[in-house]
Amino acid sequence: MISPKKINAFTFLKLPSAWWAGVRCKSITEESCQVSVRHKWFNQNPFKSMYFATQAMAAELSTGALVMSFIKKTDARVSMLVARNEAVFTKKATGRITFNCHDGKAIQAAIEKTVATGEGQTVWMESRGINEDGVEVSQFRFEWTVKRKG
Repeated sequence: MISPKKINAFTFLKLPSAWWAGVRCKSITEESCQVSVRHKWFNQNPFKSMYFATQAMAAELSTGALVMSFIKKTDARVSMLVARNEAVFTKKATGRITFNCHDGKAIQAAIEKTVATGEGQTVWMESRGINEDGVEVSQFRFEWTVKRKG
């Protein structure tokens, strides 16, 4: 598995807007990935809560890190891309928000299938944002597409 330290270094180098907004990977296993971000002046909206795009970056990273991790394990050339996403916001996001994705096994199966068959695969992955009081503030779904490269 890719470590949180490597994911955060990747974010610094390749996704600087997420890095500067405070998005950080906290843990990753074969089943799940946890990413958190703290509400602060830099990532707030005019209503003094976390801007939706900051939440989206953290949620996407919690799913995308799992995709990257399983692609790396295959040693095959596999492309990854978000085709669609959906979001629901249920409470103002203030304080530290932690996004958890538990769809590791689903993306692993899709990547294994695309490597074996060469056919593109799609998987919906979900990430839920939870505040420090344990209350859900948002939920995101990302449709990831994976395909073996030439």
